[in-house]
Order: sequence, then structure tokens, then C-alpha cells
Amino acid sequence: MTPATQQDNLLYDQLREVIAASRELRNPLIEVLRQAQEIFGYLPVEVQEFIAREMNIPANKVFGVVTFYNFFTMTPRGKYTLNICMGTACYVKGAPKLAQMIEEELGVKVGETTQDNRFTVSAVRCVGACSLAPVFVIGDEAYGRVDTRDKLSEILKKYE
Repeated sequence: MTPATQQDNLLYDQLREVIAASRELRNPLIEVLRQAQEIFGYLPVEVQEFIAREMNIPANKVFGVVTFYNFFTMTPRGKYTLNICMGTACYVKGAPKLAQMIEEELGVKVGETTQDNRFTVSAVRCVGACSLAPVFVIGDEAYGRVDTRDKLSEILKKYE
């Protein structure tokens, strides 16, 4: 057995425990999916099929829940999620230009993850920091009025 296979088995064993502990909940699927995503980092089809088998529910029901809620992802996410605010104030004050700078700096489009799995870039409706427009958020940190490549590079270096 390869180390990767042993690791996978440990993850699936952990997920099996989550499923067993969740059986008492009235509607356990969302909680199981949430914890599965914490365990695996995302919800590939194989994990969804495993959950369906273990919970004795149709795989299409699991898939339907995963694809309905935007919290769930079927592709790996980066260590950090970089959310670009596209709310009205940010949009008017340059969010499209900011998004373009971020895409060029990281080499990915909005909705993608960098090759080194450091960042997943996404666009959000509003982060509630209109006075700093345009804004992007990494974790709990909001960065506003980033209008040059140099400022952007300096900020991103903090996350290396």
C-alpha cells in the first residue's frame, strides 16, 4: 500500500466516523458534506459517491446539494481565498481593473486556483467596506484602494 493510499484510507475512515456521528441529525447531509469538505479540502465525485453509499441515498441527491450551495466546491481550493468585491461602489471605483491586475499577477482568472495552490480567486457581491473601494479580501484582511501592481505585489508577498 502506498503512502498516498494509506492517507486516503485514513481520510475515508474519518469521513465514515463523521457519517456515523451524524445519523442522529434530522437532515444530516449538509453537515456531512461540510465536514467532508474540511477533511478532503473539496468534494470530488468519488467522495460524493462514498457519502451516498454510506448514507444509503442516491448519488444524484448528494451531487444536487453540492452544486446548489456555493459554499461547496468540487475542485481544490487554494490555501487562501482572495475575494474581489464587485459591489456597486467597488465596481464604479475600479474593481474590474483590480480584478484584471490580480488575474495578471497570479496568472489565473476569477474562479480559478493558482498552480501552487496558494490562492483561489473569486468575485463576491459586497464585503461591506465601500469606503475603501475597490476592495479585495484575503481571510479576515480587507485591502482597499489598491491601484498599482507594486501595492498588489507587496500585499500578496505576505501570503507566501
